[in-house]
Amino acid sequence: MLKDSQVDLCGRTDFTRTAPLLARDEAFSFACAGCGGCCRGREDIVLSGFDLWRIAARLRLPPRTVARAFCRGSIGRVSRLPVLRLAPLKEEHGNCPFLTGNHCAIHDAEPLVCALYTLAQEITKDGQVSYFLQPTQCGGQVIAARVGDYLTRYDVPAREATDVRWAQVCMELEDTVERLDALFEPVFARRMQEKLWQALYYRYDFAKEYRPQLEENLLWLDGELKKLEGMQMRHRAIEKSDR
Repeated sequence: MLKDSQVDLCGRTDFTRTAPLLARDEAFSFACAGCGGCCRGREDIVLSGFDLWRIAARLRLPPRTVARAFCRGSIGRVSRLPVLRLAPLKEEHGNCPFLTGNHCAIHDAEPLVCALYTLAQEITKDGQVSYFLQPTQCGGQVIAARVGDYLTRYDVPAREATDVRWAQVCMELEDTVERLDALFEPVFARRMQEKLWQALYYRYDFAKEYRPQLEENLLWLDGELKKLEGMQMRHRAIEKSDR
């Protein structure tokens, strides 16, 4: 079983890309047996806030309810940000909680990691998006495609701008949280994490569009973090004056 410390926002912390980046018009191939094996024994399916919102909309449940029922939450050892991943079912030999037979019960709202497979995505701070091929061990029918066509088949381009925004937000927040972690006493650090969970994952209505809610939540988060920082500074000033 993967420990929480082994998983962060980009997946497994011990992963290092060795495969070359692929151009959009480049051809690639992989073997697939259609067995659902890629949905079994996986403990590293990390969800973005957009992924959770899509699943919540598909199930018509609040995001927090979906997270409690089907996910495991932790704080990234590297990012220091909330990390939410699908929780495999022990009684089903580590299967994804949405695997029914050999098929996904939420295929039309599957997480980006699943939609991309066997490709994976890499996003830079300046918003450049690249893809690379992950190794597979299933065997079976050889499938060949061009990267751009494969992405379009699974509607990845339609969500790419949102995925870029999410990645950039998280990279920016890593710097903010690193600074505040060094400043905050434990009680304020815990409150900060609570605010981060709300802004990134839970403070969303599945019946409303995601992107406007994300931007609204980021403004709310900025205000909340400034309040916490002010409270911490006042607390320290009071302690100093009492000495």
